[in-house]
Amino acid sequence: MSTQPVDAALEALRYPIGRFKRPETVTLTDRETAIGALAELPENLRHALEDLDDEQLDTPYRDGGWTVRALTHHIADSHMTAFSRIRFALTEDAPTVKAYSEDAWAKLHDSQAAPAIWSVQLLEALHARWVMLLQGLSDAEWQRTFVHPERPHPLTIETSVLIYAWHSRHHVAHITHLRERNGW
Repeated sequence: MSTQPVDAALEALRYPIGRFKRPETVTLTDRETAIGALAELPENLRHALEDLDDEQLDTPYRDGGWTVRALTHHIADSHMTAFSRIRFALTEDAPTVKAYSEDAWAKLHDSQAAPAIWSVQLLEALHARWVMLLQGLSDAEWQRTFVHPERPHPLTIETSVLIYAWHSRHHVAHITHLRERNGW
């Protein structure tokens, strides 16, 4: 008996929009689309969370996954970190940024207990600034880099923004797919 369908089902739960794939050549349209995804995240997330009660917010989006509440706080934590990393890359030459344990952060008390709306509100302001920053970048600034200690090569701002546009859609899909599966 093949385990392929089980593996495919788990892959679909883990990566509901597929894994991140960087285009071989990034176009201006790719950048604009990524900025648009970042601009839309707060409203998309707010809509995905609409009318969920505490029991639903404390439901994992998949077996072994974070709860919807912890996932929402993870998005804010991750995007605050990404915004800071981009600012470091714009103001320093190829800075080495700090890595952090996403799983450990998701287990902290605030990630487990704080209202999810707090992170949505944080993301509204953060993404407004992030979009404004990105809209003002020159072509040269898009190519500035930072070094992540867990990656083999420096990341450009351009690639980082594409990753976080995907990350935005990826995690909202975790919530919306859970809602569909559970009939919420």
